[in-house]
Amino acid sequence: MLQAAPRRARPLALTLGEPAGIGPDIALRAFADRVSKQLPPFYIIADPQFMIERAKLLNLDVAIAAVEPEDAVAIFSHSLPVAALDMRITAKPGHPDGSSALSAIAAIRRAVSDVFEGRAAAVVTNPISKDVVYRAGFTDPGQTEYLARLAREHTGLSAMPVMLLWSADLMAVPVTIHVPLRDVPTLLTTRADRRDGPDHRARSGVALWHCETAPGDRGAQSACG
Repeated sequence: MLQAAPRRARPLALTLGEPAGIGPDIALRAFADRVSKQLPPFYIIADPQFMIERAKLLNLDVAIAAVEPEDAVAIFSHSLPVAALDMRITAKPGHPDGSSALSAIAAIRRAVSDVFEGRAAAVVTNPISKDVVYRAGFTDPGQTEYLARLAREHTGLSAMPVMLLWSADLMAVPVTIHVPLRDVPTLLTTRADRRDGPDHRARSGVALWHCETAPGDRGAQSACG
């Protein structure tokens, strides 16, 4: 009997995040610690030259290789795979510039496309600067909603986006996201507070913590969950 060929391992698609922020640093340090941390293969969507320059700035001896996602697993043992964006990134640490928002958003869109095209196993997002992307015309409250919109573009299906905070002992879905803290009491209802997961026997509860401000309400305290 003929056996199906084993499915080719697919890497994780790591977004760039804000290039002036810690996203590139996270990717480089994660790759440097890939053996000790037993990390699965991943590639970052970025400008290869930008990543080379950031590695030098961090004094990290990390080889950078521009590759297609299909080749990322094969070179992950010796080089950080970079799926090249069609743009030059010029932002310096702590100093966003005109390339910041364009590259951050383009990396997210490319990562989602790679997953739907079967080139990557999943998307892993680095932090973005919402103030920077808002000024560039970004209209979604955050990456979660943007990912949901991209998924809808690919599938034609709509779904309510939620964040999931996970550990071996606790899984939690925030009830509210990206809203000012003063608005939270009016948004909490019995229906909103109930989110059934795979295990309907699991206990549920509500907790609040400070997270971030919402678009159009910068400077005001807000709740993420």
